[in-house]
Amino acid sequence: MARVEEKRLARKRRHVRVRKKIQGTAERPRLSVYRSLRHIYAQIIDDLEGHTMVSASTKDPSLRKELQETMNKEAAKRTGELLARKALEKGIDTVVFDRGGYLYHGRVKALAEGAREQGLKF
Repeated sequence: MARVEEKRLARKRRHVRVRKKIQGTAERPRLSVYRSLRHIYAQIIDDLEGHTMVSASTKDPSLRKELQETMNKEAAKRTGELLARKALEKGIDTVVFDRGGYLYHGRVKALAEGAREQGLKF
């Protein structure tokens, strides 16, 4: 169990290091990703206001109906597409990507690619 705790703390350290450098504004908010074992969550945040503008996850009711699995790359890609559609409806087209200390690989990459395919720029 100690190995799991070390990995979690290493991710937290990477996330803090990245957050020192990037910040979301009203013009270019931050797209933040959190990945659990079963789900993936994404939010678009204006850090100056401390306000979540748009969010999506594999727990979203519209996605739950069409997904059979929530812990694969296809589910992450669909989540990114949903987030981008919601963001574009609210007039948000450009964001800063915050991978949350995770490697840009697998589900995190799939979410980003899904958002880009729907027209979100970062």
